[in-house]
Amino acid sequence: MSMEAATFARLREIADMLPQFPGMGKVEIADGEIVMMTSPVRRHERAVLQIARQLNAQLPTTHPGFIAHPGADLEDAGLGLRRPDLMVFAEAALDLETPALLPPEVLLVVEVVSQSNPENDYHGKVRDYAATGIPHYLLVDPRDGTGIVHSQPDYTAPEKFTFGDRISVGPWTIDTGELMTYGAGRN
Repeated sequence: MSMEAATFARLREIADMLPQFPGMGKVEIADGEIVMMTSPVRRHERAVLQIARQLNAQLPTTHPGFIAHPGADLEDAGLGLRRPDLMVFAEAALDLETPALLPPEVLLVVEVVSQSNPENDYHGKVRDYAATGIPHYLLVDPRDGTGIVHSQPDYTAPEKFTFGDRISVGPWTIDTGELMTYGAGRN
């Protein structure tokens, strides 16, 4: 769903003014609304770290000068503000003063499905990342130990996997055997 640039600008202004509270995670703008996320659990962050390590070990060969980095924002005025768990982009982009990366700067987006809002990763983000032309979207779901690799064109041929598989995401290989599912009562 596309939104007008003026609507996005106003929502971005409001989102930037929201106070930060303990336990409050990311703030995103999607489908013309501000979406407040809860902070991720430890297993979620462990998965992000493990995938980042694997990608960063391969990037000097496949894409010199690029990094797999968590914490950056992704902005498209027509679709909104997303805060992916991990993105691959040129390290030099971190030197710029702009508040967010633009989709053409990003080679890969990684989302680790949260327990609180899985539909967002499986539907809205697939639609938005495909529409912005991001070449690859890796969705990892620790709830059941599965995932999906989406690639352009338009993410029309998703490749499913189970934790333990070695998967290809564009030119990179990820060993998902290191990933852990969310355990009952554990973070």
